Amino acid sequence: MKKAAQWSEEEVGLWLAEEGMQEYAGPLRNMDGRTLLQLSQDDFQKPPLSRIASDGGKHLLEKIKTLNIEHHIEVHKNGFVNGHVAVSHNGDASASSKSKRNGLVNGYNKELVRIPIPEPTGPQFPPEWGKTGVAFLYAICCFVITTIVISIVHERVPPKEATPPLPDKFFDFFDRVEWAFSVCEINGMILVILWIIQWSLMKHKSIVGRRFLFIVGTLYLYRCITMYITTLPVPGMHFKCSPKLYGDWESQMRRVMKMIAGGGLTITGSHNMCGDYLYSGHTVMLTLTYLFMREYSPRRFWWYHWGCGALCVVGVFCILLAHDHYTIDVVVAYFITTRLFWWYHSMANQPDLKGESQGNFLSRVWWYRFFQYLEQNVQNVVPRSYQIPFSWRSLQWGLCLWVCLNSRLFSGRGFQCLCAVNVWRGFVPLCCPVCLASKIRTPQVQNI
Repeated sequence: MKKAAQWSEEEVGLWLAEEGMQEYAGPLRNMDGRTLLQLSQDDFQKPPLSRIASDGGKHLLEKIKTLNIEHHIEVHKNGFVNGHVAVSHNGDASASSKSKRNGLVNGYNKELVRIPIPEPTGPQFPPEWGKTGVAFLYAICCFVITTIVISIVHERVPPKEATPPLPDKFFDFFDRVEWAFSVCEINGMILVILWIIQWSLMKHKSIVGRRFLFIVGTLYLYRCITMYITTLPVPGMHFKCSPKLYGDWESQMRRVMKMIAGGGLTITGSHNMCGDYLYSGHTVMLTLTYLFMREYSPRRFWWYHWGCGALCVVGVFCILLAHDHYTIDVVVAYFITTRLFWWYHSMANQPDLKGESQGNFLSRVWWYRFFQYLEQNVQNVVPRSYQIPFSWRSLQWGLCLWVCLNSRLFSGRGFQCLCAVNVWRGFVPLCCPVCLASKIRTPQVQNI
């Protein structure tokens, strides 16, 4: 393998792609191997590298440090170790005299020191879709529990005629705008749709997906506790709460199912219960989707970050403008969401925080075991790598399978498949899974 210092610009780009750091390929496209080895922390404080690296270039610098060690070993392979010259052990006088002429003093023998560099035993970012499925079930359970608790809390909300809304400083300065809450929910749906599209294009979507599912599930689980232990009166006299059911569990379960089917949104007509104020679930979704979209998108997409941030800020402001939540509901939701996001990612990105120790106080949180289960095999900071979620080959096979299943040419001689990949010019005949399953080696290919 060619030494790193002798790499060309193209070889540097190939190395970045192999290490999963394609986002650096653009800024470093004119950099050869020797210049790459000279990169330092100061280079990541200035554009364009400062706009790309979210970790200050730590991940790339660690890789470059490994390359420098390998380069140092290669340089000293000819017998030079720590500035001295190695001497042969066979007693060869000429070798000894030659070594002395090269600077050996006092007759000391120097040997080549080999520094073993451990190779990774497995992939740095294993998909582990099973763990993502567990995180999905966890999030679903938390959403269902939250909906049930909302139905229970609704029965405890005092009538607005008996207990008027609490004073709120924001309400003193801004009158209620009736359509503002609809704007909030529309902004939230836009952010969620954009995040799903972005997530589907990610290379390591399984890791990022289970992180999102765990955090959102935990936030809604915390919300169950806060709104159950403290029931606030309605924030405004405009609220029209559903009638109380007074222990009719069958009707309550029907109402819970209706709310789940409508996604808990007011614009779908599924959410007409009161009491779920402390803290705001809409603020949680707006803030969390923005944090994930910003964290896992390239730094050079500043326009994307600003657009999503504007949708988030406008959505949160419209929650208050509609007088559908107290200001404290929004503040607490923002605080808990951002802190949980930052804590989790700090723990996930620092190997020392993934193990229990006397100095690791973060290991004392109740969900630490679950965190270890989800993150134990992730070896480094997840790169912002993207890929097309499907290949052209899979599209060809899908078309072939669809045509075969719709041809309905079954006979006593077996299954005859219309592998109609020649419907459009340029297609190459392929054998689809149905042909293989029917044990026909050369399926009958016909023009349609």
